Amino acid sequence: MSYQIISIAGLLYIIAMPLYIIYLLTKKDKIGYSATAALCIGILIHLFGFIQRFKEMYDINHSIIRSIPITNLYESLVFFVLCLVIGYLILEWKYGKKGFGVIVSIIAGIAIGLTELLGITKEVQPLVPALKSNWLLAHVTLSFISYAAFAISFVAGLFHILMISENRKSFKYILSTTILALMFFLILSVIIDMATRANQNSLKIFHSTLGNSSPFVVILSWSALIAFIFVFWRWGEVIVRIFTEFKIDANLLEDITYKGIAFGFPLFTIGGLVFGAIWADQAWGRYWGWDPKETWSLITWFVYAFYLHAKFIRGWSGAKTSIIAVVGFLVTIFTYLGVNLFLSGLHSYGSM
Repeated sequence: MSYQIISIAGLLYIIAMPLYIIYLLTKKDKIGYSATAALCIGILIHLFGFIQRFKEMYDINHSIIRSIPITNLYESLVFFVLCLVIGYLILEWKYGKKGFGVIVSIIAGIAIGLTELLGITKEVQPLVPALKSNWLLAHVTLSFISYAAFAISFVAGLFHILMISENRKSFKYILSTTILALMFFLILSVIIDMATRANQNSLKIFHSTLGNSSPFVVILSWSALIAFIFVFWRWGEVIVRIFTEFKIDANLLEDITYKGIAFGFPLFTIGGLVFGAIWADQAWGRYWGWDPKETWSLITWFVYAFYLHAKFIRGWSGAKTSIIAVVGFLVTIFTYLGVNLFLSGLHSYGSM
């Protein structure tokens, strides 16, 4: 089955994370090459699984365009991760910097892991009538390529905020180290949950950690989360030192943040909003209906439009613009997953 192949790719993305960490700590090139190789092999396996998924869908839909596996929550997550990892490797090749690989591999591992933990259906099913449109490929593909670009800008922006923080008591330092701690705790929780497989039939993401039925486990998990936040707050300056040693400075991080948004914003505008509106008119007889997904997509668009406006019209730079980039991706995540999982609407695709 295609989803089993893709799960192997997800495992390789998770394996790449500690390899990148060891590389940053030891500065051994062989470890760095191994981390990159893990991502490259993961992509090849991922692509093979993606092609297998296409074949499975083609056997049902008998249409090339309508068999591209981007039609439900599982497939869109898989496609997002594929775009993210490919985009990161292009970035690594262009700049010769491996520092971002840690967070990128975490995001990729979390996304693949969530397909298991949330009980998202992986079955290949015939398309519902609303999805039988040639606009499907353009709308969804451009949207998720832009999401991947926003994710890269998020990673660079987060590290940029940390690097220019004045001291541990500053809002910038606390914000960046807290988000980093939450991400590392999240990937650890995903690994634990996947290992125990205790929540296959539950909508709780942290069944074996924060969502466990045992008060002892819950207390232990929350204590661990607080400990993660404290450790990153206390020793976050080490990350700055490591990045400096690898010649990753604040200007480079700010530049990557901008380029990620500059690349993703027009794709999101055209693919997410314009093509989406045209498709909505064909499917539901109106261009815009203030569906939750449409509303949050517009909010996402406004956040990134504000970033570009602040940077070029107002002349903003530094932490202010990077914070907008970080907030923008958090809003993007809610638009992508939160709306689908917690709000009902015409765009609620994928089942549990």
